[in-house]
Amino acid sequence: MADPTRPPGALDSAYGAVDAGPVLQSVLIGPGRAEAIISGRTVRLGEQFGDARVIKITDAEVVLRNGSEVQTLKLFPSIEKLPASSRVSNKPALRGQEK
Repeated sequence: MADPTRPPGALDSAYGAVDAGPVLQSVLIGPGRAEAIISGRTVRLGEQFGDARVIKITDAEVVLRNGSEVQTLKLFPSIEKLPASSRVSNKPALRGQEK
């Protein structure tokens, strides 16, 4: 997983990173407020980011639209959320509840 605290842009070459496009670094959501930091730039819902427009901001992702192309930026791209019913419990059974 990429380090979310690493500064964008200028220092990437020091880390040997390759520019793979915009990176979602933070999401700020509150009453009447939906902002995201993408590659070091703060954007709001409906604003332009490069050639794309921010069309959706959630707690974990931002959706950009450039014409008919839609791009989803995830805050934690390597983490997959699963519904609670599909999780496997690794908790040991309580005494008297062994199966």
